[in-house]
Amino acid sequence: MSRTLSFRGQLDIGVQERISLHTNTGQTGYQITKFQIMSSQPGAASVEYVAQIFKTEDVDNVSATPDFSNNRLLGVVYYQDEGNASRAQTTVIFDNEIFNQDVFINITDAAGATIRCNYYIEMKQIDLALDESTVATLKDIRNSD
Repeated sequence: MSRTLSFRGQLDIGVQERISLHTNTGQTGYQITKFQIMSSQPGAASVEYVAQIFKTEDVDNVSATPDFSNNRLLGVVYYQDEGNASRAQTTVIFDNEIFNQDVFINITDAAGATIRCNYYIEMKQIDLALDESTVATLKDIRNSD
């Protein structure tokens, strides 16, 4: 049986936040189904946000340059707001990834703005068999570099 969990919040630019998902047994898996962001001041300033969700923490490398070859990356959103002129949002979610540990979200601004950014994430919660939880945990351990 699966159910949907949602997480929302607001981050300062360049800050990374932990989303706590781990359990004692590791037999609960998660899969990202929706990832959206929005400026805390929509239409008021020009921003170019890049939000990323990772399997492991890496506060030293919070970057506005997504690297799809990074196997720790779970999802990316690019959000552009040119004041009151136009808005665009592009989302990429690697939805085949199932994980059972905490994840980390960060938001940067490629244009250099410092306006806080809102985020919204939906995840499908999945019951994992023992062998599936072992595989998910081992993948997370290997990704910790």
